[in-house]
Amino acid sequence: MANTLFNRFSSAIHNFNGDASSPSLLLASEGPLSVYYAPFDWVNPSARVVLVGITPGRAQAVNALQEAKRQLGQGATPEIALQRAKQTAGFSGAMRPNLTAMLDKIGLATWLRIADCNALFGEASNLMQTAAVLPFPVFMGGENYNGSPDVVGTPLLQSLMLEHFVPVLRALPTAVFFPLGPVPSKALTWLAANGHVQPCQVLQGLPHPSGANAERIQYFLGRKEADKLSAKTDPKKIDAARLTLTAAVGALRHA
Repeated sequence: MANTLFNRFSSAIHNFNGDASSPSLLLASEGPLSVYYAPFDWVNPSARVVLVGITPGRAQAVNALQEAKRQLGQGATPEIALQRAKQTAGFSGAMRPNLTAMLDKIGLATWLRIADCNALFGEASNLMQTAAVLPFPVFMGGENYNGSPDVVGTPLLQSLMLEHFVPVLRALPTAVFFPLGPVPSKALTWLAANGHVQPCQVLQGLPHPSGANAERIQYFLGRKEADKLSAKTDPKKIDAARLTLTAAVGALRHA
């Protein structure tokens, strides 16, 4: 599947000029929604942990396309170009330390027998896969899709998820999936209910690592007290999620 799409858009990748929504990359459209190809379809067969977002944003798409173009220009095979593009455009910037700190908090490094979860982006990258329920960039009215319209109830989005994300689930039948935020959580809950993934593989409740979610992250990590939180943050909900995730990861260690 990956190479088929990559080969279909290889000319557009060779000629990529920095526009992630170039007509030459268009996969599908429906009203104000449009889906474009970017090389995010490589799957790490040895991954034990999968971090699941909504969809790649425009900046991630540009980074992936530029890296794929660079790799092809150096004579890399499509498989290597796909792998390098995927790894280059993974969680970066302020999100990465937030994410690795939360994963360390729930004991993931202990289960994986690594020093800390920062290693998942370095020497232990063979254990981790980044993914999105909508694996290719989706734009709503030209802007990054943010969860509206509904990911499950919109025909174009549901078909994109079933055709291109479900194969990732099937390729990694023993991995655990961490949805990051409410939209991936809703999607994975629906996919589990429809038999596409085992419910026990989906570990819900991790706050999205975005800097915009800083207060929830700080409380999740125990760096901010409950009485210092704003009204928009529910400490009981975060406490429950942290306890559930810690228990689930603990159970993996003893499985």
